[in-house]
Amino acid sequence: MNGKYDLVDRVEKFGKNIIVFAKIIPKNTISLPLISQFVRSGTSVGANYCEADDAESKKDYVHKVGIAKKEARETIYWLNMIVTAEPSLKKKTEYLLQEAKELNLIMNAIVKKVSSQL
Repeated sequence: MNGKYDLVDRVEKFGKNIIVFAKIIPKNTISLPLISQFVRSGTSVGANYCEADDAESKKDYVHKVGIAKKEARETIYWLNMIVTAEPSLKKKTEYLLQEAKELNLIMNAIVKKVSSQL
């Protein structure tokens, strides 16, 4: 299997893990908006990467992968806000934080590589 399809699987798994984690966050007036933003950004990483697969040009591909990169970075932000609101969840966020950081770095490398070919 080539790396492209491995990454599709990886971003899909990440999105699923975002949803599973969101379900265990205690719901209150502070956490509800954080959860909403977190789920949107976390699941958007995969959605945008999958859209990139159907890009109409290299420029379009770079743009969509760039959005996925930004969404991974935003997910890190929302995870940090969730931990601020619910410090007891810190340990449970470690895997998602690490994965979001790695996905951000991977997407950044893709953007740099493909951009250099434009």
